[in-house]
Amino acid sequence: MKNYNVYLAGPLFSMAERDFNRRFIKALIKKMPEINFIMPQTYAKKVSEENDFIPKIFRYCIESINVADIMLCILDGPDVDSGTCIEMGYAYAKHKWIIGVRTDSRDSEDRGVNLMVSNVCNTMIWFRDNNSHARLADEVAAALKKAISV
Repeated sequence: MKNYNVYLAGPLFSMAERDFNRRFIKALIKKMPEINFIMPQTYAKKVSEENDFIPKIFRYCIESINVADIMLCILDGPDVDSGTCIEMGYAYAKHKWIIGVRTDSRDSEDRGVNLMVSNVCNTMIWFRDNNSHARLADEVAAALKKAISV
């Protein structure tokens, strides 16, 4: 079986966002240890004190999307993070499989987000049980298995 690369796109600017990303990926790794999850926040932490941090993280994200087989996108908030939207658009143009994940209960245009965001997703998961990373990981693992089988 091929080793798949899955890029996690989503906000990583607050402690809560970074903690959610870590816990979410940790739960997914338990379900799918054969997947290589690419987390930009890990690289950002390594280079955050360097003078050329901004171009380095930008290049890292673009290069990582290029090698990713699947994009896993966190779509929480009153409006989806702008960087995540750019990453999704780039991945869509590169014909990557995109899985959108929304745990935010706020309603919006289409499944909780702008219709342009939801419609680049091959799979859209709107998970409203905010108490279980494990159950969210179950749903996302099922979507990843579907993407891998396509």
